[in-house]
Amino acid sequence: MYNQPQRRSTGRTRQLRNQSGAWLCELREKRGLSQRELARRVGAEFYTFISQLEAGLGRIPPDRYLVWADALGVEPGEFVRTLTSYYEPVTCDIVFGNGPQSGPRTAHVGRSAEPSPNVDNGQRQRLATK
Repeated sequence: MYNQPQRRSTGRTRQLRNQSGAWLCELREKRGLSQRELARRVGAEFYTFISQLEAGLGRIPPDRYLVWADALGVEPGEFVRTLTSYYEPVTCDIVFGNGPQSGPRTAHVGRSAEPSPNVDNGQRQRLATK
């Protein structure tokens, strides 16, 4: 069980959540969906959940990532990479290398030594020493 959830009270966490909300809002608007319509497509009980996410006040549950990717017309892998870069930037860097901001992944094995752009400097130093 994961017992150290990301604390919304930290400035960096707030910033990343706000960015994730803006990204989700942009995707929704590009698809021409209202918050109500997106809520219906992803199976959210209340459309206000969409509003909360877009305001940076929550997270999409991981078991719903594929439904959200489909509803927003985004390739699932790219959706998860981008969302993870906001929700869990250190994990994103470990799993995906440079994270979604680096562009499409190439076929060669290996990853860049540069962390995801959503990893803060303190995390970069800790990652570099490992």
